[in-house]
Amino acid sequence: MNELGEFALMVALATALYGVVGYVMAFRNNRVDLYMSADKTPLIVWTCVAVASGSLWYAFLTNDFSVEYVWAYSNRELDIFYKFSSFWGGQKGSLLFWTLILSTYMMVVYIQNRRQNVRLVPVALAVMMVIAIFFLGLLNFSTNPFERIPLPPEDGRGLNPLLQNYWMVIHPPTLYLGYVGFTVPFAFATAALLTKNLDDGWIRMTRKWTLVSWFFLCMGNLFGAQWAYVELGWGGYWAWDPVENAAFMPLLIATAFLHSVMIQEKKDMMKVWNMSLILLTFVMTIFGTFITRSGLIQSVHTFDEATLGYYFLAFLGVIIVFSTALILKRLPLLKSKNELDSFLSRESSFLFNNLVLLGITFATFWGTIFPIISEAFRGVKITVGPPFYNQVNVPIGLILLALIGIGPVIAWRKATWSNLKKNFAKPVMIALAGAAVLFPFVPLTDKAEIYSYITFVLCIFVMASIITEFIKGSVARHAAHEETYPAALSQLVWKNKRRYGGYIVHIGVVLLFAGIAGSQAYDTEFQKHLQVGETFKLRNYDITYERLMVKEQTSVKTRVIAQLGISENGRRVWTGNPEKEFYKGQKQPVSEVDLRSTWKEDLYLILADFNPDNSSATIKVHINPMVSWMWTGAWIIAFGTSICMWPDRLESRRRLERLKRQEAIFVPAQE
Repeated sequence: MNELGEFALMVALATALYGVVGYVMAFRNNRVDLYMSADKTPLIVWTCVAVASGSLWYAFLTNDFSVEYVWAYSNRELDIFYKFSSFWGGQKGSLLFWTLILSTYMMVVYIQNRRQNVRLVPVALAVMMVIAIFFLGLLNFSTNPFERIPLPPEDGRGLNPLLQNYWMVIHPPTLYLGYVGFTVPFAFATAALLTKNLDDGWIRMTRKWTLVSWFFLCMGNLFGAQWAYVELGWGGYWAWDPVENAAFMPLLIATAFLHSVMIQEKKDMMKVWNMSLILLTFVMTIFGTFITRSGLIQSVHTFDEATLGYYFLAFLGVIIVFSTALILKRLPLLKSKNELDSFLSRESSFLFNNLVLLGITFATFWGTIFPIISEAFRGVKITVGPPFYNQVNVPIGLILLALIGIGPVIAWRKATWSNLKKNFAKPVMIALAGAAVLFPFVPLTDKAEIYSYITFVLCIFVMASIITEFIKGSVARHAAHEETYPAALSQLVWKNKRRYGGYIVHIGVVLLFAGIAGSQAYDTEFQKHLQVGETFKLRNYDITYERLMVKEQTSVKTRVIAQLGISENGRRVWTGNPEKEFYKGQKQPVSEVDLRSTWKEDLYLILADFNPDNSSATIKVHINPMVSWMWTGAWIIAFGTSICMWPDRLESRRRLERLKRQEAIFVPAQE
């Protein structure tokens, strides 16, 4: 199976090279025979990569420790659930997994468009294959996942205990689905530039791809935050770590792109801007892989054997130079037919939204690369911590939150004074009333609390704006179709999936903002060394240390558990069991937190230390308000995005009509 996997990767690389040459020559020379010759290469590449991936999974599941990668990330005691996820636990497997997703996306693009869009699709497939060639080249010549150990050991080294968590099983695949997904709109944008088909056709063709990629990247970031919250044992969920930033930045740029393409579709504007945004989004996904594999920046998320930085840096440079040159060459064809009519318009609010998102991206990018720059020029690596990001990004984020409420209710083209009063009067009045109600209950003793108060008021404003839009639409539909209000609301959303699905996504974002503001400004942290039977009080909780338990779960793992009785307002409500896990061969134990989560707050317990001689323990407690609002917001974002992505019959019918009107593209070459 290992030899089969290696052979499949070589065949995949050779096939991808042939596919690129075939597609490009067919396009340049208008040759049907070359096009047909290269036609099946996406399927062959996917089949070969799937065979290689299956071979590596087989090696994990059968404990084949003759494969160095299997030995490094698995052992006989590892649960089969984690053996499966060990596939992407290290650098070699994660690159193969990336290539598997890329080849799968390439195959789907081929199947979707094999009988249509024959002017654009072959070039887009050629671009995707060039990217696949880069990864296949690394797998064949630099990071072979099937590298052997001459004398196979009896057992493996095992998977990093921090990765033995259910969130880490789904976080990397979800993030990769988003990362790799942006290859598709990038490929079509590049194909549009190369073929000079620079209308909004490439945007329509990749709209669902962009939404799917954005959805997975968003969920991947949130799943990663969940993992950090429950596994790392520090009481937080986001530390502005360089690798966290690397996954956050393409999400910001993709969000800007999703908003600005609406202006191009409606007003035929911002072509250069949109082309630049999607190319920059893809560049940032490659930058993220560079960060995790360069070894230049230390992070809990980087790979131990990160040695591929120069390859990714060179690839990144080629993409940037090629994309920039291509856009500059096509500038005359990218001129917009229309311009902004007014500063006070929905188009302008979308543009401001884009600028704010890019402002957050730039600040995050600068903070991420500053340690590299400082070390290169001064010989000292100066680390940029959370205070910098919070100081810069929080005020910009508040502007972004306000724009989320302004965008849906301001008029297209030009907003008049009467329009502004009509649309903004109710949301502003509700926000002011909310500010007055919150004022006596919210402390304003420092900058963080002031920012949180402003965030809560803006959240009320945005929610009022969005709910007003739902009410207005439902009332209008009720009057026009004589439907009940619930039926009118459901039909309103169903008939306008993109618009109202987007509003639902915004509701989820509002809950994210509120949860972040509450948990960051009003959290409480306390640590105490306790003897068995001792109790301490923290806010309205009485926490009693009841006993220390030692359990040897397997031959490679021992658990030390502190049992804590939790009473709230004099009534016992929960038994907490924070623990430390000791793994054979690991120097440092792993903390496993325990938490009680409610809509109001999380009670977060950590076993910081213990003394087995007298069973005493040091307990750290965090009370984190409103964290559940964040996770609820995440699922609302998922629901809203699903509505946006749901197929629309009318749109599908129009697309088929456009395709029927397409003329034959390839004409046999003249003798």
